[in-house]
Amino acid sequence: MDDKGSLLRHFLGALAYRTQKALRGAPAGFGGFRAAGAVRTPSEIVRHMTRVLGWARACYVGGEYRPDDLPSLEDEVNRFHGTLEALAQHIGSGTELRDGMTPERLLQGPLADAMTHAGQLAMLRRLAGSPVPPEDFSVADIQSTRLGPDQPPPVRPGDD
Repeated sequence: MDDKGSLLRHFLGALAYRTQKALRGAPAGFGGFRAAGAVRTPSEIVRHMTRVLGWARACYVGGEYRPDDLPSLEDEVNRFHGTLEALAQHIGSGTELRDGMTPERLLQGPLADAMTHAGQLAMLRRLAGSPVPPEDFSVADIQSTRLGPDQPPPVRPGDD
């Protein structure tokens, strides 16, 4: 795996970490919380994150990815992490990108989109009355090989 692949895999590790940070300790029913009429629920956001990561995976293997709705936030989160792991396998094994896609475009497109949505989950937690504690992410224990829902606790919480 080259430097770009290593960086992409680390980004996926950061995405897994930040997503779980936003979801850890969420109140019961958070998956269905709707801040306003046209705002996605947390379950819908995680499904969308899975969809964009599935699209990123399709940039390696072809085809399309349109996930069906799952019955719970937990189910959506588990599928999200599985999709992260599948994408990381292609990056790590050196699978060639298709149709003119580049690692840079993958980062600026679907991967950045998914990270934006991790931030939206954190914002929805605050709106739901259960804010996510601050953290200094630059010292977080993020690993490119740890892409599942079991993420470590914060190393050094932030001051905000």
